[in-house]
Amino acid sequence: MEWVQALAVMLGGVIVLIMLGLPVVMAFMTANLIGALLYFGGEIGIMQMIRNLRPSVANYNMAPIPLFVLMGEIMLQTGMAKRSIEAIDKLIARVPGRLSIVAVLGGTSFAALSGSSVANAAIVGRTLLPEMKSLGYANTMSIGPATAVGGIAVLIPPSALAVILGSLAHISINELLLSGIIPGVMMMVAFLAYIMIRCTLNPALAPMETEREELSFGERVMPVVKNVLPLMLIFVAVVGAILGGFATPTESAAIGAVASFIAGLVYRRLTVTNFLAAFRESLKFSAMILFIICCSGTFSQILAFTGATEKLTRAVIEGSNLTPFVIVVLMLALLIVLGFFMESASIIMLTVPIFFPILSAVQVDLLWFGLMMMVALEIGLCTPPFGILLFVVQGVLNGRVSMGAIYHAVFPFITLQLLVLAIILLFPGTISWLPALLQQ
Repeated sequence: MEWVQALAVMLGGVIVLIMLGLPVVMAFMTANLIGALLYFGGEIGIMQMIRNLRPSVANYNMAPIPLFVLMGEIMLQTGMAKRSIEAIDKLIARVPGRLSIVAVLGGTSFAALSGSSVANAAIVGRTLLPEMKSLGYANTMSIGPATAVGGIAVLIPPSALAVILGSLAHISINELLLSGIIPGVMMMVAFLAYIMIRCTLNPALAPMETEREELSFGERVMPVVKNVLPLMLIFVAVVGAILGGFATPTESAAIGAVASFIAGLVYRRLTVTNFLAAFRESLKFSAMILFIICCSGTFSQILAFTGATEKLTRAVIEGSNLTPFVIVVLMLALLIVLGFFMESASIIMLTVPIFFPILSAVQVDLLWFGLMMMVALEIGLCTPPFGILLFVVQGVLNGRVSMGAIYHAVFPFITLQLLVLAIILLFPGTISWLPALLQQ
């Protein structure tokens, strides 16, 4: 069967090339070149593939990606993100696991301003982990929350991954961005509850600071008023513009980027040097993401041209006798397994052309599945052996903690993430009400 051969060549080729150490983007491009030669008619097929690259990204829906990235980079490069976390640190009084709670609240706040999981984990780790380690916090209460909270940036707007998934899977980007707020908040609440319960039962996990300076009410609250609340207005503006129907995702991303720029000027933190650094990092990340999307378009076209997408869909529906719910569960399980070895954008690129035609055929709510896919991708950021956030935190610690210890520290939080995913799977209504507001 030619379609089985095509599926094996394309998917198998990508996996083998990645395992050989080729960068993910180059692995997909190589597979596309091979596919174009074999199935698009040789040299003519390669020329057709090249012509197809531009339409994949010359799309208004892709504009939020560099804008959301720039918004977060300005926050990071100017130090405004670090100051907001330090302000939350002063606000939280003597409670069990105080710094762990600060890590979760601060990381969630920055997630609402950056959209970058890597930047989120890095800034929380650099700001809080040294103090946590010096106080004798257990790895579960220091490394665990600092790593896991980074993934919340995948869910809470602004999320570049949500824009990518919405564009490739033909899901409403507005609804996907807004729906992500709910599991993001659920993750935050679950993390906070776990930390407080564990530290109440076993205070030795997070020793109290014996020499912590006692601050007045004003000294606790004013840094938050000055350094957190104004920045949260940016999040309110971005989400409010979408929720109120005043702006498209692209327009709201532009609002966020301009607001970040203005905030940097108002706080007198924006300089030519750090603005150029933010711009340079945004260009690098955006170029990588857009190149991946270019490859994804050709990848999908080759699978469709060979009949692999249609035949696989028919085989799953007619030959497996699986219910739609079982199909969804198996797909989510595969996404989590892929997260052990691959980064999020690549998983989206690899699975969307296969999964979504099947889901459409069995009449599964694509928004519901898309949101669960985002949660599964978030879990993949923290799962051994190659979860990117694990390496970010190890880099912050300068290798002073083994990867095995980091795996152990983050395991309880992965369990909580799986619990949130299970709730959304079993009770779709937990996420459906917010997009419904948009339609009213």
